[in-house]
Amino acid sequence: MSSTYRLSARSLGDVATADLSFTALRRHLIYQGVGVGPGEAASWRGSLPVLARDLADAGLDQVEVLLEHRLPLSSKRADVVLAGVHPRTRRPSYLVVELKQWSRVRPWRESAELVDVDGARYRPSLHPSLQVRQYAEYLTDFTLALGPAGATLDGVAYLHNASDDGVAPLYASRDARAAAPFFTADRRGQWLEHLHRHFADEPGREAADLLLTSKIGPSKQLLAHAAAEIRDREQFRLVDEQEIAFRMVLDAVRASRRGNAKTAVVISGGPGSGKSVIALSLVGELARQGRAVLHATGSRSFTQTLRAVAGHRSSQTKALFRYFNQFMDAVPNDLDVLVLDEAHRIRETSVDRYTRKEVRDRARPQVDELLEAARVPVFLLDEHQVVRPGESGTADLIERRARALGIEVEHIDLNGQFRAGGSAAYVEWVQRLLGLAVVPLVGEVVDDRDDGEGPVAWTGDDSYEFVVAETPEAMEALLRERMAQGDSARMSAGYCWPWSDPTPAGELVPDVRIGDWERPWNVKSERRVGDAPPSHLWATEQGGFGQVGCVYTAQGFEYDWNGLVIGPDLVWRAGARGGAGGWVAQREGSKDPAFRSRAAVSGEEFDRLVRHVYKVLLTRGLKGTVLYSTDAETRAMLRGLVG
Repeated sequence: MSSTYRLSARSLGDVATADLSFTALRRHLIYQGVGVGPGEAASWRGSLPVLARDLADAGLDQVEVLLEHRLPLSSKRADVVLAGVHPRTRRPSYLVVELKQWSRVRPWRESAELVDVDGARYRPSLHPSLQVRQYAEYLTDFTLALGPAGATLDGVAYLHNASDDGVAPLYASRDARAAAPFFTADRRGQWLEHLHRHFADEPGREAADLLLTSKIGPSKQLLAHAAAEIRDREQFRLVDEQEIAFRMVLDAVRASRRGNAKTAVVISGGPGSGKSVIALSLVGELARQGRAVLHATGSRSFTQTLRAVAGHRSSQTKALFRYFNQFMDAVPNDLDVLVLDEAHRIRETSVDRYTRKEVRDRARPQVDELLEAARVPVFLLDEHQVVRPGESGTADLIERRARALGIEVEHIDLNGQFRAGGSAAYVEWVQRLLGLAVVPLVGEVVDDRDDGEGPVAWTGDDSYEFVVAETPEAMEALLRERMAQGDSARMSAGYCWPWSDPTPAGELVPDVRIGDWERPWNVKSERRVGDAPPSHLWATEQGGFGQVGCVYTAQGFEYDWNGLVIGPDLVWRAGARGGAGGWVAQREGSKDPAFRSRAAVSGEEFDRLVRHVYKVLLTRGLKGTVLYSTDAETRAMLRGLVG
């Protein structure tokens, strides 16, 4: 069943005022798992009869009308897509129509692209021309049949309840108006002329069929943008094991195409082994080859940063970077390659608390969705970076599910350690410190209590510096010294303090308090607070040093110098583990909402995850780490290890 509700303009005119049509549309969306509130139903009743009348007055009864058309690989929906024949080229023609019932808007602060709309549920609202332009570009980029068909696809916003005076602020942004036209009730005549420029009075059935049956994937134009964007960025250069893994994946892609078969590739490596460099290099190279390739992660911060880094000159390139939960309804094998970075963050399913029961009931394992979405799914993971309940991405799980689906699996192990200044010794020392197995090979069972020798003395490494600080003030002072020398630095901590929203005055609350030292957490939201960057840019943008990051904002990133506070959720006790000494995980010391429920997270699971958290946080620094523990006995043990 199509995810789009389709009918002709003539049919829309016949039934648009009848409750039966709105009921049918509502049932259709509910079947697709889309919630329909009273406000949305009211908007249909207010807008669709107007659109039906305008199409009739324009003499375009044969145009096909696609209502609530879902954008490919997305939960977003366009209000209306009109499909027909272009009057000049005789090719398929499409018009994405954003219907707005706005009657009055006001400027939003100093922005020309954001407005305050009377009665809007969310504030502010995006300029409708920008909104519909994004929808049109997205459909063009991911609907593969449109290019070969020579189709045209444009966007338009129609504010049928508004006068020009009522929405005067919308005319202030030249950039927005250039993105896509918008028409008010005062300009209905121009709106009808606009329809005539896009459609002939001919049946639009074939154009609608073309759009609805097209293969989905990134277009050649989009891939060309990505290839040009990534190709010349020197931080994506590969060395040694990275280059080997990169070429092995390309070989798997060629073999899969020759044999018309599926192959899943698992690339496993510790922190800094270059997994993300490989991932981006694969996206760039496969884009140059014209392959249908997407990149996905399970981290909002990581995905947003990749969009900013790899797509800084091209907004289109950003569309290649997705989330794991966006492939629930993907057509199997529509993509050539799906690159899954940070695959240890794969969750059991893609549903969340907002997912409707109809969808929840038919949910599949998320790993199955990802395995099926492409001919060659590539999983890049570090099993010791599973830090949240519900994360299940392991090499063993991927291999088991692939075999159940009849998919071949290739394993690639990265032994090189490139983060931590290339110090494999430091990474191994951290794993021994925390009682984690040392760099397991792909497919091997990870025994999180295989301590080996347990914590051992840090004997030093010419390429890496490790310091135990006596106070948080000393930790911060040393980091500031390194920053004064031109290095980058960040402070992070275990999630052991409350995390407040900004004050009404727009200031961050200094929640992380240790004696007289106090600092705020990083910004919660995706908007800047004063000089502090938004959450997803905390690790990479100027202004991030003044706040303390947690594992959810630090994971996946690196900086020259790493300052870390171990909180009361993990302490060392000399009498633990039969008197031999060991780590004790203290749930009462944690403020992480993910660990609150003892029913959902057992004591054993909490112990495993909290050690994984600190393993991630201890391995963010390229040149050095300055470590402080809030617990005196733990500090004493750490001092004894560094001499």
